[in-house]
Amino acid sequence: MSQSSVNQRVLSLRSLACERDERLLFSDLSANFEAGDIVQILGSNGAGKTTLMRIIAGLSDSYTGEVLWNNAPHRGYDFFASVLYFGHATGVKQTLTALENLRWYFGLNGNKNTSAQAIDVSEAQLEAALHKVGLAGYEDVPCHQMSAGQKRRVALARLYCSKAPIWLLDEPFTAIDVGGVQQLEGLIRAHAESGGIVLLTSHQPVNVPNLKTVDINQYRPSRGQKSDMAVGNDD
Repeated sequence: MSQSSVNQRVLSLRSLACERDERLLFSDLSANFEAGDIVQILGSNGAGKTTLMRIIAGLSDSYTGEVLWNNAPHRGYDFFASVLYFGHATGVKQTLTALENLRWYFGLNGNKNTSAQAIDVSEAQLEAALHKVGLAGYEDVPCHQMSAGQKRRVALARLYCSKAPIWLLDEPFTAIDVGGVQQLEGLIRAHAESGGIVLLTSHQPVNVPNLKTVDINQYRPSRGQKSDMAVGNDD
């Protein structure tokens, strides 16, 4: 990929509004995120931070407005292949081992790519990713035998192999120690420096340079305001 195409990466939110239980969470939320941006989504509890992340990831259609990737609607393979979403649910398969989970996620069967999500990742790279998140020696341990923190580390190992330009990280620092937090912050910085876009939520300080913020509280309607918006989006 040329440097010019990397620099042209833009994720745009246009007049987003979202409701829950007939109550507006936020409205008229617009923003542009470009290559190299690291953005923390701020807001009080219940403001809709996770909801916004899921909307951007294409996992929710309970909104009005537009989400655009390089000026095109955020639907279809081109967009979904460009996103790595890390949410509260890790997506780790309990019956698989740590290494098998990474093979499954990246669509690998030995050295053969078997899914549309597959990328050029070697077995050695997958093992190295597990080592980097502190799971050396756990490669062949079934995930149902792991702690909640270890399962999150299995999910975080995907970041070390992902080539998706957009990272959507919802509370990525939960259940990892100080060393793990520092390592993850370094990985986030490196991704942005290579032209990626990182949006994240966190209840703790984020130590990265040039951190930008979007505060959902600024887009909240008056308390108790009812919604008459037509929910759903066909883009």
